[in-house]
Amino acid sequence: MINRVLVANRGEIARRVLRACRDLGIGTVAVCSDPDADAPHVREADVAGRLPGAAPADTYLSAERLLAVARSAGADAVHPGYGFLSENAGFARAVLDAGLTWIGPPPDAIAAMGSKIEAKKLMAAADVPVLPELDPARVAAADFPLLVKASAGGGGRGMRIVRSAGGLQDAVAGARREAESAFGDPAVFCEPLLENARHIEVQVLADAHGAVWTLGERECSIQRRHQKIVEEAPSPAVAPGLRAELCEAAANAARAIGYTGAGTVEFMLAPDGRFYFLEVNTRLQVEHPVTECVYGVDLVRLQIEIAEGARLPEAVPEPRGHAIEVRLYAEDPAHDWRPASGTLRTFEVPGVDAEFAVPAAYGLRLDSGVESGAEVGVHYDPMLAKVIAWAPTRAAAARRLAAGLRGARVHGLTTNRDLLVRILEEPAFLDGDTDTGYLDRVGLGALAAPLADEAAAKVSALAAALAQAAAERAAAPVLGGLPSGWRNLRSQPQRRTFEGPHGTIDVDYRLHRGGLTSGLCPGTSLIAAAPGRVVLDHDGLRETFAVAVEGDAVHVDSRLGPVALRAVPRFADPSGQIAPGSLLAPMPGTVVRVGTEPGADVAEGQTLVVLEAMKMEHRIAAPSAGTVAELNVAAGQQVESGAVLAVIEGTPG
Repeated sequence: MINRVLVANRGEIARRVLRACRDLGIGTVAVCSDPDADAPHVREADVAGRLPGAAPADTYLSAERLLAVARSAGADAVHPGYGFLSENAGFARAVLDAGLTWIGPPPDAIAAMGSKIEAKKLMAAADVPVLPELDPARVAAADFPLLVKASAGGGGRGMRIVRSAGGLQDAVAGARREAESAFGDPAVFCEPLLENARHIEVQVLADAHGAVWTLGERECSIQRRHQKIVEEAPSPAVAPGLRAELCEAAANAARAIGYTGAGTVEFMLAPDGRFYFLEVNTRLQVEHPVTECVYGVDLVRLQIEIAEGARLPEAVPEPRGHAIEVRLYAEDPAHDWRPASGTLRTFEVPGVDAEFAVPAAYGLRLDSGVESGAEVGVHYDPMLAKVIAWAPTRAAAARRLAAGLRGARVHGLTTNRDLLVRILEEPAFLDGDTDTGYLDRVGLGALAAPLADEAAAKVSALAAALAQAAAERAAAPVLGGLPSGWRNLRSQPQRRTFEGPHGTIDVDYRLHRGGLTSGLCPGTSLIAAAPGRVVLDHDGLRETFAVAVEGDAVHVDSRLGPVALRAVPRFADPSGQIAPGSLLAPMPGTVVRVGTEPGADVAEGQTLVVLEAMKMEHRIAAPSAGTVAELNVAAGQQVESGAVLAVIEGTPG
């Protein structure tokens, strides 16, 4: 029996494993890097061990440090979660060699699937259909379009789509850099790109006594940068016959490598109905909650029990209903999925029925790694939480999930929340017409648009101005009960200016005996105004606005959609002006490549600098054609958000 588990991970998956251990009465040990010292998973464990430093290589990827914490805390088992060392056969062997229980598959099974190149060969031998492997050095013109893939790891890192020979060299080099950084292994290979295919995966569970369960399939086709953002079970594209074939292939794959524990066999489903092996994830998947909801199981608990030597029950659970999960990221979809870092001021999701567990009945589940006030850094993946809806039907699950996300209060960081809501309400998605090209086909112009339109942003700005005025009056040392801007004789209207999602908003209003008058929102009347809550009669409807102010940032939440505003000071500080043509670092990160030099002529859209942050590479491109007047960075340099990387002037000479 396992008595104390060290969770070799962070964030929401660490909290998920801790929850399962608590339910089983098992003691827990957390680990934390320096930036994670106050993270929720640290507080929730019985004891926590420090991993000095911030970079993954020094902390969550350091097997030596993890095992040292396990020894000092008296842990007798290790659960790796997902990511980091979860699919590292060497780490699994080191855990076993230390006399600890490894809550995962045998190291040999991990090693067999650790190289996607070797995994494809093993699956072909087990009669699992595979796509041909292409050597990057021997790709022919007829092989395009193709996909460059890292042999190790996953999560979309080290992957590039290449449609012509001209882009292959840069794609391979970039994929190798990213793979080396994320997984410590720069090996890459190529395979044919299946256009308009679906990403389908099968959940497997196997015990040490020969039993293999397959718990249906998950649809994971909606992806950005080859990383999933929407997952569901079951797939709207899989009929019973195809499901049986997929599950049989997945079971064969598990048996072929002597698998035990929880794992996932991933396939690409072509438009003609044929499917091909993609990879085996020898760990728990990020999207495991949808399977848990539909099949009524606790996959982490089963992982632990299998590691203790338990047998799986003879009867495989039957599915019930439909579940959809979305990944809430700190990122800006409208700007090349740029990750965001900083303080998450507020994080509240209303109507949650369960956290890190299957709801008692159909409902909303939240698996989150953050809480209000959390600091989101640049060293780790920018996922904040997973929100899951489970309902009798797919349509009901989509509606419930969209409503929960719409009502969430997420302040302080740009997120993909609006995009997720628009996907869940988009007609093609609701019809089940999705594939890996869904985002490109529907278009980010529509999907990444703010939920609050321009009219909603204007009335939200008016509410923000009234709330701020109420706060100022409440804090006034004298005559605080008088309306803001009150005069015996009418004067100029009150004015405030905000930067909003659709541009600058100039708010004008006057409070008088007749109520509220505003040129920005004619006909809107004031019902009540307090520092955090404003009620307006707008277009004949009573609308309530929740207003939160943090410095010059103002967040307004209402039925009309969330609106993030920035208060513009009446008098700008000249020292804060940025020279025209400046290229600013969108986030803190490391410069991995500089593609220009001072005095060089550059074209619009040309990549000038490549930054690495949050385990991904980010291109900084020239906003227009011109000449490089300043170049302030070099490869290997650390930069802060807002740093001037380069300055482009004029037109090329």
